[in-house]
Amino acid sequence: MTDIEIARNMKLNKIENIAGELGIKEENIEPYGKYKAKIALEQLNELQNIKDGKLILVSSINPTPLGEGKTTVSIGLADGLRKIGKKSILALREPSLGPVFGLKGGATGGGYAQVAPMEEINLHFTGDLHAITAANNLLSAMIDNHIYFGNNLQIEKVTWKRCVDLNDRQLRKVETGLSGEKNTAPREDGFDITVASEIMAILCLAKDLKDLKKRLGSIIIGYNKEGKPVTAHDLNAEGSMTVLLKDAIKPNLVQTLEHTPAIIHGGPFANIAHGCNSVIATNLALKLADYCITEAGFGADLGAEKFLDIKRRVLQKTPDCVVLVATIKALKYHGGVKKEDVEKENIEALKIGFENLKHHIDVMKDVYNVTPVVAINRYTFDTDKEIETLKNLLNKENVEMSLAEEWAKGGEGTKDLAEKVAKICDKSNSTFDPKYSYELEDSIEEKLNKVAKKVYGAEEIELSEEAKEQLKKIEDLGYANIPVCIAKTQYSLSDDDKNLLCNEPYKIHIRELILKTGAGFIVAIAGKIMTMPGLPRIPAAERIDVDENGEIVGIFWCFCECFWGCFWGHLPKTGWKWMFLEIGTVLNSKVRWCYGACI
Repeated sequence: MTDIEIARNMKLNKIENIAGELGIKEENIEPYGKYKAKIALEQLNELQNIKDGKLILVSSINPTPLGEGKTTVSIGLADGLRKIGKKSILALREPSLGPVFGLKGGATGGGYAQVAPMEEINLHFTGDLHAITAANNLLSAMIDNHIYFGNNLQIEKVTWKRCVDLNDRQLRKVETGLSGEKNTAPREDGFDITVASEIMAILCLAKDLKDLKKRLGSIIIGYNKEGKPVTAHDLNAEGSMTVLLKDAIKPNLVQTLEHTPAIIHGGPFANIAHGCNSVIATNLALKLADYCITEAGFGADLGAEKFLDIKRRVLQKTPDCVVLVATIKALKYHGGVKKEDVEKENIEALKIGFENLKHHIDVMKDVYNVTPVVAINRYTFDTDKEIETLKNLLNKENVEMSLAEEWAKGGEGTKDLAEKVAKICDKSNSTFDPKYSYELEDSIEEKLNKVAKKVYGAEEIELSEEAKEQLKKIEDLGYANIPVCIAKTQYSLSDDDKNLLCNEPYKIHIRELILKTGAGFIVAIAGKIMTMPGLPRIPAAERIDVDENGEIVGIFWCFCECFWGCFWGHLPKTGWKWMFLEIGTVLNSKVRWCYGACI
């Protein structure tokens, strides 16, 4: 069965039952249908004296086009912990419509390790991302309205962008105010994808509704004729923006296919934002279960770094264990093997690609002082010799390894991983004594260099002339002592997505610095990264449809990330082209587009 068919064939528990199992009061649950609900913020307030559970952070090697299955492992681990008698809960991010209709697909797991209802979570869910989009664009409208009616604040330069939660490269740079109306001056503007909006970051870092409103008011929307910042508070905009977000700030409760509770809330991308679910959701999950599994976006150099250097400073909690997800095929890909050859045994390429995994292990241990476990998503074409080679390499690093089979077996396939993670967690000291890659007192340039050197393995950063000017302005405004959030490609430790090996000295090129006073960090744009992605040549949107029974088809674009593990495990080891063609003879018409697109 396809992922969507698996999800539809599983009987879910009513969301009130999931909430009741966690001890959430009935009056604190706001159902959105049968299987999803909002949790009132009062529930967290009532649990303040409850001891936190153990925090498990799931990250990965640098991702590849083959997919590593980080979310699937997170879900499988939560189910696996339940299988060994532990009370666990998930705290994940919400999917963005950009990837859903683009290339990457949804973010609800795969196979028998999914959160559900899958289609609803991947699409409109409870409307959180729409609320963020509306709040962002309300602020844009208020800026231009203020200028239209006299510009009393003497706004000279507008830096605030509009947003939409879709991939649309045409909107990266636009001209607005072209109607020719009196007092309407044309100006250059642009759009970010919603998950890159500062409001998304604010929602995810706010501690409560009061903090949310304060942060919204602190947003710098531009500068006046004297070069001083103009804020959303100056426009009296934070109140109405908070109203639009008053429900969006409440965490969302759903469940896995095995009925493990899952709180899914917030969704910033890790390559262009801080890449973690909300502080409120994580705090709540820590109070509701003994083991909280949360996920940071993309590779450990992006998601885990930003969790540990940005979110952790607000959360005031250090992970008791970090799980690094990898696949043998992805390690071979990092070792120089082409995509179509990754199923072939290649010990030398595995050893070369292992350096990427080793780099992330070293960063977790040496820079952040947290204990990693490696979860290997297993495929049937992984040979015994490759598995043994990888195990020996990890033994030399004194790191535990577990073969994860959650896609085919659900929680039963991650019991070994769960046992190893629980053992580390139970030994850990929950006292908050963190190590960071930099200190807040460091200069902006020092912070950027420390992340580049310690986390990425680069020689140093290189600032563009524009970035140098922006750095001086940020320092002059008094905002030097806040975290940095480096936006770069996820595919490489460097800022060049083609440089997979990173075996030659390299620098991190910072082309722009953007002050995000509401979020409380400085975004550093590195390399060619964009804050508004574009669609691929054949977007998933071309294949998503509603059938004659009103059911959605084609929504889970799984063949880059999940297909390799989904069907490969059930077919003989033969050439990849034959495999796709053979599958084409057995798939029904609803999903036949998958193999055709892959070919």
